[in-house]
Amino acid sequence: MDYIRLSKEISYALRHAPWEYELEMDEDGFVPISGLLAALNESGRYKREIVKADLERIMEISDKRRHEIVGERIRALYGHSIPIHIRKTESVPPETLYHGTAKRFLPAIREKGLLPMNRQYVHLSCDCETALQVGKRRDFAPVILTINAVQAFENGVKFYIGNEKVWLCDNLPPVFIRF
Repeated sequence: MDYIRLSKEISYALRHAPWEYELEMDEDGFVPISGLLAALNESGRYKREIVKADLERIMEISDKRRHEIVGERIRALYGHSIPIHIRKTESVPPETLYHGTAKRFLPAIREKGLLPMNRQYVHLSCDCETALQVGKRRDFAPVILTINAVQAFENGVKFYIGNEKVWLCDNLPPVFIRF
């Protein structure tokens, strides 16, 4: 089983196009596992039937916690671009977070801060290494921004836990960013 390919398809279905898989997403971003499995198996793209254990295996071997199973439901934890706003639980962030970005975006960030762009939330990393990895998706030598998260939180910016390495916020004004 090609678990990387399967993980990418599940992420696409849960983050970007649940309707293509005929999935009904609730306000917390969950869909029934049975519906996801039915859609994956009906596609004919896999050599054998995909079962719940395959979903659990993907989460077990993943370097990032991208999905969550609760009972008989599954959801993507972050990265959504769908028009439905996934409800997250507000939480107090660590004192400092990081954001890796391409140099070409710095003028806009200095002016407007960090915005979610085509996603529902701004993604922030708990450590520089993760921020660097994220930033390299758009720039060979990205810039790592340091976020004064506690100060932002104390001034009304809402933060949400994405997973153990990723924090989310709606937007982040430039005053809380060290360039």
